Amino acid sequence: MTRKAKEIPVEVEKISDNITLYSDGKYRWRYDFNLLTNPSIFFLIWKIFFFIMLASFVIAFFIGLGDSDFFWDGFLGLLRGYGIVLAIITGVSLLGYLVYAAIMGGKYCVEFEMDENGVLHKQVDSQVKKAKKISKATRFAGAASGRISTVGIGRISSTKTSSYSDFTKVRSVRVHRLTRVIKVNELLEHNQVYASKEDFPFVEKYIKEHCTNTRNNRNKQNKNEDK
Repeated sequence: MTRKAKEIPVEVEKISDNITLYSDGKYRWRYDFNLLTNPSIFFLIWKIFFFIMLASFVIAFFIGLGDSDFFWDGFLGLLRGYGIVLAIITGVSLLGYLVYAAIMGGKYCVEFEMDENGVLHKQVDSQVKKAKKISKATRFAGAASGRISTVGIGRISSTKTSSYSDFTKVRSVRVHRLTRVIKVNELLEHNQVYASKEDFPFVEKYIKEHCTNTRNNRNKQNKNEDK
């Protein structure tokens, strides 16, 4: 028995110069995200480290409560120490981000696939290969120098090259028109969708209409039921 050839989707309709609807029902487009003029990805990386540090600070705070001399000298010392570490991590993250941006040619190139079930955010293959090489080099350098933050940056740069949002599981949709970013958030998955200025209204409307379980959509449904 011969194996059935995989059907390759063909173009059905051009929605715009960038977005095309294919025979498998998926809208596809590519977006080159400018890493230097739009710092959204840097802030995303920074927030990850910030919340890790915050959780560590809270644990250290409660442990410190057992010391009778904790207030106020102990607390201020703890706060000062974590502030210094956070400043160092911010500097290392910024430096690493700028190096990453330079190697990537200043752009984060993404291919999107979207249908009525969800949206896939996938970094283009050529950049994925570069990201893996950067990750290996960064983790090696971090391990050699004993800097855990550098190792962490190396891991993040290669492990998050794609993200899929199931519209039925999306809990919130946050739109940033100025930077042309749509944040599609599930409980444990946080996706970002990008589109050019002329395509943004179409993508925003499509996502909002299909994310029926967000708080805004539930409120609209409740209002319609009350009428």
